[in-house]
Amino acid sequence: MKGIIQKGETFMTSIPKEKQALSPSATWKFIIPSLIGALLFLVPVSYEGHSTIGVGILVSFLLSTFGEWIPGFILVLLGFSAFAGLAATIVKPAFVRNSDMLRPIFIIGPVSLAIRFLGFAVGVMAFYEVGPEAIASRNTGGVVLYDLAPVLLTWFLFAGILLPLLVEFGLMEFVGTLLNKVMRPVFTLPGRSSIDAMASWMGAAPVGVLVTMKQYDEGYYTKREAAVIATTFSIASVAFSLVVANVIGIGHLFLPFYLAVSVACLVAAVIMPRIPPLSRKTDTYREGVGKQIDDTVPENVSLVKWGFEAARMKASRAASGKKLAQSGIGTVMDIWLGLIPLVMALGTAALIVAEYTPIFRIIAYPLIPILTLLGLPEAAQAAPTLLVGFADMFLPAVLGSGIESDLTKFVIAGMSLTQLIYMSEIGILILKSNIPVKFWELLVIFLLRTVITLPVIVLFAHLFA
Repeated sequence: MKGIIQKGETFMTSIPKEKQALSPSATWKFIIPSLIGALLFLVPVSYEGHSTIGVGILVSFLLSTFGEWIPGFILVLLGFSAFAGLAATIVKPAFVRNSDMLRPIFIIGPVSLAIRFLGFAVGVMAFYEVGPEAIASRNTGGVVLYDLAPVLLTWFLFAGILLPLLVEFGLMEFVGTLLNKVMRPVFTLPGRSSIDAMASWMGAAPVGVLVTMKQYDEGYYTKREAAVIATTFSIASVAFSLVVANVIGIGHLFLPFYLAVSVACLVAAVIMPRIPPLSRKTDTYREGVGKQIDDTVPENVSLVKWGFEAARMKASRAASGKKLAQSGIGTVMDIWLGLIPLVMALGTAALIVAEYTPIFRIIAYPLIPILTLLGLPEAAQAAPTLLVGFADMFLPAVLGSGIESDLTKFVIAGMSLTQLIYMSEIGILILKSNIPVKFWELLVIFLLRTVITLPVIVLFAHLFA
């Protein structure tokens, strides 16, 4: 690393005294929690015939054990979120008003309150199958209540509580130091962002976004870095990709299919940070928090040694187990009571637009000659699937399952995974966070990713399908 430092960094001739003075316990405080965190979030394991991660096994166990009761629990949760929010906002009891954890969850504005009641109303209609069919249908409100919300509920339960093992005890500092020389020039990002990508790739995309949200809120990512990571590195997991391939009918092509998705995502990850709107984000840290990371690279110290010392320093400053547990519970409550009603309301609205209106078919007309030029059979049927993914990532596979051509199905499934931005989950999660990305920017990013990754997926499709 000698002689190579990032802009704004300064040379140092030795490791700072405070790092040299760390006790041996700091080493174990880094190694043990970080190892557990890596095993839970980053290391792939085989479970019931498919690849997942440790947290994924916990999620699968909870879903399989209590799956039939979870939609009912979500309905109760939606009702509690709405009525407790209304009561707390009106009365403002002292125990809520004086709590840093409870106040932002329960004392909310009129728009947020309205969305919570709307989410509860949609949940009631979907659960009891009453009201307008467009809302209560199994293909709209039912998809969110029975398929999407339970996955979010369970993933964020374990991720919210266990995530400190991954981010609070030095693992990101260690990995970030080792990979900074690669991530900075290639992706314009710090090395620690590789952890976000791995958490998405091995587990689930929302977990990667949650990592990014927490790192941005705590001053470890700039506004530009957080926006780029959340919209570029929240890749679909291997397990979900396999589900998509099987649903659309190309499970027998999964290896070349996932290779195509990986290469296309890599190409997009190189290009997207260098073009608007992401390139126009400022490299400043969140207001009120400021920069909480030291990127200084000392001279004459190996990357491994420096990363190890940075990790030990981070671990030595980690909060107590009690405080981390409280923070984790606060994160879970915020997701359960704030995000899930939003997903229920807006996710259902997005699916209604996709299922009951011709909007996606109309705006997809210009794509038909392009797909025909690229040599895709059944281009007219395929065109809407390339845009409907903005509503939900799973919709293209469902709509494209009736297409006969493996080549076309390969492209549809691949594009649904490389576009990344979908409003039923990732989009809403990003908009609800403090990451500075607006709705119109998400739409532009979705379209840009479509343009960038389509030629790559088509090339692989012609080679293997």
